[in-house]
Amino acid sequence: MSGFKEPGFADRQKAALQARQNLLNKFRSQPGADDPSVKARAEERAAIAERRAKAKETREIEKAERKRQEEEAAAAEAARIAREKEEEATRLAALEAEQKAKRDARYAARKERGKKKR
Repeated sequence: MSGFKEPGFADRQKAALQARQNLLNKFRSQPGADDPSVKARAEERAAIAERRAKAKETREIEKAERKRQEEEAAAAEAARIAREKEEEATRLAALEAEQKAKRDARYAARKERGKKKR
């Protein structure tokens, strides 16, 4: 049994030529741009691209609508919180006024009792 034979320059050159020839044959065997199957695939790709573009546009419209609704909800929530704070401030002011009135009444009653004792 013989060992591994190192390919010589001529063998390598022949192999490179054969590889280039195979690539050239492969390229030549492909259908041209005017071939019906190539045109059909191109039209199919164009249709797919158009559907994707429409779907993307639809998603963007839906996203914009969701964002608008979220902004409206946030604005309504902010208005509700502001209204609640205002109502709380009004309630606290009324409570403070009521407490002051009670305190003033107690003070006046204490002063009145003091005047009767003298």
